Amino acid sequence: MNLLIIGPQGCGKGTQAKRLSLKYGIPHISTGDIFRENIKQKTELGKLAEDIINQGKLVPDDITFGIIKKRLLEDDCKNGYILDGFPRNIEQADMLEGFLETEFAINISTKDKEAINRIAGRRTCINGHVYHVTLNPPKKMGVCDVCQKPLFQRDDDKPETIRKRLKVYHEKTKPLIEHYTNLGKIIDINGEQPIEKVFKDIVKKLER
Repeated sequence: MNLLIIGPQGCGKGTQAKRLSLKYGIPHISTGDIFRENIKQKTELGKLAEDIINQGKLVPDDITFGIIKKRLLEDDCKNGYILDGFPRNIEQADMLEGFLETEFAINISTKDKEAINRIAGRRTCINGHVYHVTLNPPKKMGVCDVCQKPLFQRDDDKPETIRKRLKVYHEKTKPLIEHYTNLGKIIDINGEQPIEKVFKDIVKKLER
């Protein structure tokens, strides 16, 4: 089961991808997580990606695809995978389809206003545990429940950067919806529902 999960920032792609990974026993591959790990480790890729991401831009296609291709060749992807954050444009989709065939592209839709509200409220710790100031607050405000490290707002979660990222999404990523619709592979989901309802809708359409 080779799956893609697409949609604007803040639609819940990562949350749903993790749940689908557990249900179907296939890995959740997040380009964002890969880049953030490289940033944390201060690799050359991390330094390059950090500058680009903090400007609200996308990492160049050839760099991103090289990372994804390497990851998809690992043993745990033999029975399928869930790609989260790739492809982000038609060019990346063509690269992917020339390498492995996609079974379904899950499109989780939300309005920009909702996306901004969700992302701007996110807080994370240095170890990557994520909270939301209203939807999923920590027990002690400003402190991670798991590691007790301070929580902070990432630069790419600030409203001004989110607006730039959404602009890029509408220009570059949104055409993927039509692309996969034309291929008969799209699954459309309303992302403004409760998390459990979104998950049930996805599973129902995958198993129809």
